[in-house]
Amino acid sequence: MADHKDIAKKSFEDALGELEEIVQKLESGNAPLEESITLYERGAALKAHCEARLKSAREKVEKIILDENGEPKAEPARFD
Repeated sequence: MADHKDIAKKSFEDALGELEEIVQKLESGNAPLEESITLYERGAALKAHCEARLKSAREKVEKIILDENGEPKAEPARFD
């Protein structure tokens, strides 16, 4: 399997944009088999990265609570 270390440094938006490009290339059917496999592997890694970023964001949002005045108050998220 190819090295995908650069993906960890990508923002959600950059990873999603690259994933969309890969999907378009694969859907076109114009890529040779070996390239398609490589694209698919990278796409799977990008998908996993995006899912992890979304999970992290969801956990942060879920940490927003209301204070005694009914105002939103952020509580630091813990990632154990």
